Amino acid sequence: MDLNERFERALEKVQKAPRYTGGEMNTTVKEWDRCPLHFGFCFPDTYEIGMSHLGLKILYGLINRESWSLCERFFMPWTDMIALMKEEELPLLSMESRRPMNAFDVVGFTLQYEMSYSNILAMLEMGGIPLESRDRGENDPIVVAGGPCAFNPEPLADFIDAFMIGDGEDVMTELNRVILERKEKGLSREECLKNLAKLEGVYVPSLYQVTYHEDGTIASVKPTCPEAPASVKKRVVTDLNHTYYPEEFPVPYTEVVFDRIMLEIMRGCTRGCRFCQAGILYRPVRERSLEKLIDLAEKLQASTGYEEISLSSLSSGDYSCLPELIRELMRRMKEKRVSISLPSLRIDSVLKESLEETQQVRKTSLTFAPEAGTQRMRDVINKGVTEEDLLEKVRDAFEGGWSSVKLYFMSGLPTETTEDLDGIADLARKVVAEYFNVPKPQRAKGLRVTVSTSVFVPKPFTPFQWAAQDTIETVLKKQEHLKQVLNIRGVTFHWHEPYVSFLEACFARGDRRIGAVLKKAYEMGCILDGWNETFRFDKWMDAFRECGLDPAFYANRERTKDELLPWDHIDSGVTKQFLWHEKEKSDRTETTKDCRKGCNGCGLQRWKGVCAYANAGSV
Repeated sequence: MDLNERFERALEKVQKAPRYTGGEMNTTVKEWDRCPLHFGFCFPDTYEIGMSHLGLKILYGLINRESWSLCERFFMPWTDMIALMKEEELPLLSMESRRPMNAFDVVGFTLQYEMSYSNILAMLEMGGIPLESRDRGENDPIVVAGGPCAFNPEPLADFIDAFMIGDGEDVMTELNRVILERKEKGLSREECLKNLAKLEGVYVPSLYQVTYHEDGTIASVKPTCPEAPASVKKRVVTDLNHTYYPEEFPVPYTEVVFDRIMLEIMRGCTRGCRFCQAGILYRPVRERSLEKLIDLAEKLQASTGYEEISLSSLSSGDYSCLPELIRELMRRMKEKRVSISLPSLRIDSVLKESLEETQQVRKTSLTFAPEAGTQRMRDVINKGVTEEDLLEKVRDAFEGGWSSVKLYFMSGLPTETTEDLDGIADLARKVVAEYFNVPKPQRAKGLRVTVSTSVFVPKPFTPFQWAAQDTIETVLKKQEHLKQVLNIRGVTFHWHEPYVSFLEACFARGDRRIGAVLKKAYEMGCILDGWNETFRFDKWMDAFRECGLDPAFYANRERTKDELLPWDHIDSGVTKQFLWHEKEKSDRTETTKDCRKGCNGCGLQRWKGVCAYANAGSV
């Protein structure tokens, strides 16, 4: 029985076969032998998560539009398929041509979430590729990675050959050309990696040596060859109007998390929330023009048939032409019964007119993120909104016919007190009161106020990168308190268990030594750690003990100003000095103005043609 027959037999036994079948509408299947460069795009989570990711859609189309390269997809199988693959002796196969991962020239992982790291090891092993870079031979693929987590590449330094730092649209093609050159000229693996290190925005960890102090902190990170720069500068796409964006993308056969058109209206954020890593990493702000977005929306709707368009960005309400964009989209899409949704709404955005426009087809859920329960705490994190901002927007929503509102908060933020936690409940009560203030004939039925709290995780390249995370015991006590004070009619409370967030903090701020913990945990059976059904906290703690590392050293320890951080050799564009200055301002409960109101000197002005509010409002 050949490979394909064994694969088909396995498909008959799994829970969700469409996760593995491929053949979706708008997939690209190119002739293998006509494309000299073969790229395997790997999403280290299940199909439902991966097919919801906009970056996959962009890079999939970008690579496939080149005549000399092809891109095929790999996703992390679920446990039932993993068992069948072992039983049938099946390797991990691509969705398009069902080829094993080790048949590709380059294998690329997107790093969206630290708890997907064990899946990377699992996919490499199932794909027939040695786990560690040092064990790979001349015939093995070059393993690369990119995405927000690549800004601290050190926990994966043993496993990834090269990291792409920053926007992927430009650097991806350049990286593929270097790997194609290796293939055409017969260059060695080492020569190829050194050539990759010459590219702006590419970090090759094997070309750097890390030393440590006796207390476990980092003493130095130094390149070991002239090709490797002392500091790796992120790549920035400066003009979204002229960079690649797909006009069609694969449409899943099965339900996925975000099953809609995702239209990226802008990239970056100027608000400067001090907990927000994405707000730093995706600077500067760049907007797509109104005309470009209308054109893309019409082409994507025609090519996919979707009945919802999500206007995607870190803060969609800040798009400078938002009312005009929504008005024009509704005019063109109303007869097709296509709805427009607005995720990532800022409470202080001018949204009333836009919300009224979007409800013409159907009401989509409204989500707001106050993040903290008191004004003092919101000033500490530089959220830049007030209680009245929230209540005004909620009032507009309830008067406009909405009855369901979601409110997102974080617990465990630096300097948080019991009073700040009580403020969450106080705010929830005031939101409920706004609903009952609407006259009964005008009021929509079925009040639902959902309050969700996540556990604060200190992230690299934020003003809170030096902060300690609350211990698990402290988090549990705070959650018990919130359960009591949020026992309010009309309010549902959701919270995140602290165990995953604790590990997330370990890997978010980890150094190279933590890679040994990752490998040990994987060998103990840890995979799919982002899923409650498969997460094994006890195994992870066993792995830390066996490797002689204390997880509290990474998660619960406050850093000093002078400490060399594991990611300091990566240049995000924003200086460490600026971030420390922001930390000091948070300690004093001082706020920083929005970059659109004037430059705050974050460091991006060092780069020619780029500033923190570049292109903002220029469409």
